[in-house]
Amino acid sequence: MKARVHVMLKDGVLDPQGEAVRAALGHMGFSGVEAVRQGKVIELDLAATDTAAAEAEVKAMCEKLLANTVIEKYTVEIA
Repeated sequence: MKARVHVMLKDGVLDPQGEAVRAALGHMGFSGVEAVRQGKVIELDLAATDTAAAEAEVKAMCEKLLANTVIEKYTVEIA
């Protein structure tokens, strides 16, 4: 079973990397980009066979290690 975790900064948290990307795109002539938020994607191969159990386990991983829940939000996809 595979899991994909998307981690992004919460709304209202400054994103200096996203701002740097936005500025660089502007300098390259892509003037229509008004904002950029940068995040990360984590893909996991799981031994679990039960979807609900796998999702619960991955959420626990996010809470403990994969996301800084003070400033980041995450979503989990199980396939």
